[in-house]
Parts: sequence; C-alpha cells; structure tokens
Amino acid sequence: MSWFLLFLAGLLEISWAVGLKYTDGFRNLMPTAATAGALIVSVALLGLSMRTLPLGTAYAIWTGIGTLGTVIIGMMVFGESTSAARLGCIALIIAGICGLKLTT
Repeated sequence: MSWFLLFLAGLLEISWAVGLKYTDGFRNLMPTAATAGALIVSVALLGLSMRTLPLGTAYAIWTGIGTLGTVIIGMMVFGESTSAARLGCIALIIAGICGLKLTT
C-alpha cells in the first residue's frame, strides 16, 4: 500500500508542478487553488508512505516521478527540447527509481 500511496503522491507532484505554469504567478485563482490542493495532498501521501518506506527512498522516488512527469509534459505540451542528452538523463532517472525500488 505504501508504494501505491507514493506513486499517487508522485502523480500529484506532477500536477502541482505543471499547475504552477498556469497560475500566472499566483494571479489566477482557480489554477492556484488546484495547484495548492494537489501540493498538500501530494505531501500528505508522501508522508503516509514514509510510515513504512525509508525516507531517502520515498523522497527520491517521489521527486523522480515528479521530475519525469514534468519533463515529459514539458516536451509534449510546451514544446521543450527532446535532445538526445535530455532523453539520456531521463533514462538515468528511470534507472535510479527502478534501482531504489528493487533494493528496498
């Protein structure tokens, strides 16, 4: 169950990170409220997952999921670079997440 909560927390991290793009510096009320809500629930789920998962593993995987998701959305939605170097770095993050999962 902790891994599932951590995965959900990571997905919500993606949503609040992307949501920041739409808040217009926190001037748009609805995107700001949605972003704040996703942030709170994401951190709460991270905390719940840490009841049984090691701190370093949980935090690294949470940020890794968020990083991967925001980079992928940035490339697909916002037209950010898809260079080979950038894709290689994404592969390294995925390898790190898999390694942490396998060793915990």
